[in-house]
Amino acid sequence: MYPFPADRPAKMLLASIVALGVVAFHNTAALAAAPDVRTLRVPAGFQIEVLTDAVPNARQMALGAFKDGKGVLYVGSRSAGNVYAVEIDQDRAKAVHTVASGLQMPVGVAWRDGQLFVSAVSRILRFDGIDNRITNPPAPVTVTSGFPADTHHGWKFIAFGPDGLLYVPVGAPCNVCESDARYANIQRMKPDGSALETVAHGVRNSVGFDWYPRDRALWFTDNGRDLQGDDLPSDELNRLEKTGQHFGFPYCHQGDVRDPEFGSKRLCTEFVAPVAKLGAHVAALGMRFYTGQQFPVAYRNSIFIAEHGSWNRSSKVGYRVVRVMLDAQGKVTGQETFMDGWLGKDAAGKETVSGRPVDVLVMPDGSLLVSDDSAGVIYRVRYQP
Repeated sequence: MYPFPADRPAKMLLASIVALGVVAFHNTAALAAAPDVRTLRVPAGFQIEVLTDAVPNARQMALGAFKDGKGVLYVGSRSAGNVYAVEIDQDRAKAVHTVASGLQMPVGVAWRDGQLFVSAVSRILRFDGIDNRITNPPAPVTVTSGFPADTHHGWKFIAFGPDGLLYVPVGAPCNVCESDARYANIQRMKPDGSALETVAHGVRNSVGFDWYPRDRALWFTDNGRDLQGDDLPSDELNRLEKTGQHFGFPYCHQGDVRDPEFGSKRLCTEFVAPVAKLGAHVAALGMRFYTGQQFPVAYRNSIFIAEHGSWNRSSKVGYRVVRVMLDAQGKVTGQETFMDGWLGKDAAGKETVSGRPVDVLVMPDGSLLVSDDSAGVIYRVRYQP
């Protein structure tokens, strides 16, 4: 995309790009006006632009083959039931294609060796040779159909780990309950669906995880339970130190709050406490370590987390991207707001929401992508002081 001047509405920018003929759309919803990014805020020296606004209900993102500024960005959705392929050519969204439709909550997308893996509640699907077939996508291959079919927390963020295995979370089928071993965990399997094992227990609903670049430990977000008031319990940022650890759900929340119904059965000290509390009801979803070189040195190995925002709080919280800072030993030292402005107020003082961030992704050039499922947008944040 072109640099975005502060005094120019995003819809004018998009209109000029369309007029130049550099954006095309295939099998997607009608082009809508881009959001006005002037309402969004980032730290000094950073700039926000709209990569594309033609990805209805955009959720998780995964980058396919990418070379010399050209490649494909894959984007899942939830309610839309679609998977999108965004052609990128020299920083522009050249075209957006729908490569799958009619799927059940295909939130998760993960690319590996030319194959696109997609989560669809109970199933993991695979699209072979996808990068060369985005205008004529292949029929999906079912890798597995053995995950629970529950739709309550049934959508799945997925990703390949440094061990070459596909990691798949299975959320609790409830707000809070004691469930069997199939639920409230993070599992992993070989790319062919075999050798399934659980690596983390007591995880209510993780919708984002990544691996620390220095020691390859798995870090993940986890959404706290509802209906305990405005300020409890906090969403969590967790670190898995060894396979099989238990993170407390449903007995203990945020590491130190016993559940009013199940907390008498287990002590909080029996479980792994979070490395950071992210706030109650913020809906912490996609997270990535910053591995790029474009942002200032202080941002290296920081964690960016998309907070989708509250739905059951008397005053709204979340609706932002936060940065979690780590020291040289990988210990959390603090957190701060990196990108916000989706949450505001109208002339009558009523809270308004213009978008809901879902996932973040570091691009090869070091810029940061942010998906927004409410506006159907992929934003791009650059450091250009």
